[in-house]
Amino acid sequence: MIATEIPPQIFDRHMLIRHRERAVLNNNIPDFMLHYVADDFKERLDLVRRRFSTTLCLSAATGVVCKMLRERPSTNVVISSELSLPLTRLLPKPAVVLDEESLPLKAAGFDLLVSALTLQFVNDLPGTLIQLRQALKPDGLFLGAILGGVTLNELRQATLEAETELYGGVSPRIAPFADLRDIGSLLQRADFALPVTDSQTITVTYASPLHLMRELKAMGASNVLIDRRSIPATRGFLMRIAEIYTNRFSEKNGRIRATFEILTMTGWAPHESQQVPLKPGSAQSRLADALGVVEKSSLE
Repeated sequence: MIATEIPPQIFDRHMLIRHRERAVLNNNIPDFMLHYVADDFKERLDLVRRRFSTTLCLSAATGVVCKMLRERPSTNVVISSELSLPLTRLLPKPAVVLDEESLPLKAAGFDLLVSALTLQFVNDLPGTLIQLRQALKPDGLFLGAILGGVTLNELRQATLEAETELYGGVSPRIAPFADLRDIGSLLQRADFALPVTDSQTITVTYASPLHLMRELKAMGASNVLIDRRSIPATRGFLMRIAEIYTNRFSEKNGRIRATFEILTMTGWAPHESQQVPLKPGSAQSRLADALGVVEKSSLE
């Protein structure tokens, strides 16, 4: 019998669903970052000279990214998905319930898979990327965006200092986010061809740290870490975080800044038409000849 390694469980997915339902069903979710990602995805897809017959938009939230995909003349059928049935009812049809950690998708069933700002809450990201790769038709495209490690760095610092000061220690309160190099390695591990990753940093200002915290809650981005402290944060603790945050990260106009890093990844399902790197030693000409210089041995 072969033992299967179980990935560490970092995120409470059931709580994540409850938070997303509360945020989306209240119909007041701040979706400026989804608009930003949708515009970026559109620019990238406009550079691809091909038609996508079947597209899946994972965890569509308010439907911003799906709407962009449906408006593109080169994108035909667009299927939206969300984590629960109540959330799918708000999306344009067809819409299905899907969990990124367990994707019952037909092998080689999609030309395009899109995910906007949700995979950072997946416990087994390597496994999810492998499932996405298997669901792509040959020469199909995966386009994803997740939050990177710089995200909410200011809030993280203020929270750690306040918690150490008041409680003599720290507990998990802000989710760990991915590193750009790690994402590139995971795409290769999942057997994506021509993987590309890049990072964009967005700085947003708020009237106060409390305004930022309220907006994060409205986004459905409250703490879903399994090891989170079970006791709710006290008013005194929150006010101390706000005080430290304001002292360290205020702009000249009195507003505070918050940093969001978006890591964008693209990868293709392998296909014989794609460019592949030459094997070592297979070059037909020497670099020294191309440069017009004399080649010297390292032993000389």
